[in-house]
Amino acid sequence: MYVLLLTLHLLVAVALIGVVLLQSGKGADIGAAFGGGSSQTVFGGRGAATLLHKVTTVAAILFMLTSLSLALYKGERRASSVIREEPAAPASSTSPAPPPAATPAPTAPGAPAPAK
Repeated sequence: MYVLLLTLHLLVAVALIGVVLLQSGKGADIGAAFGGGSSQTVFGGRGAATLLHKVTTVAAILFMLTSLSLALYKGERRASSVIREEPAAPASSTSPAPPPAATPAPTAPGAPAPAK
């Protein structure tokens, strides 16, 4: 079901991009490159704009519905994690180890270390 819905969503997204790019704008756009200016005579003076507007509206509604459906479907599934939740280890009552005894460092390179 999820794969079918995702495939439909991708197809609608590509169709929506294509329909929006084919619409004639205020200036020279990609719709004119594909013959958008002359294709309006096939459908009539306002026919192509109205048809493209309706197809854009339907594609946008389908895109929103598939987006919402995918979000709801994914929200139902619990995300699994590779990290297992374990309770925190109780604090131990032992005292920390004492620091090691400090030995004085030699004062000059090559000087012998002080005797203990």
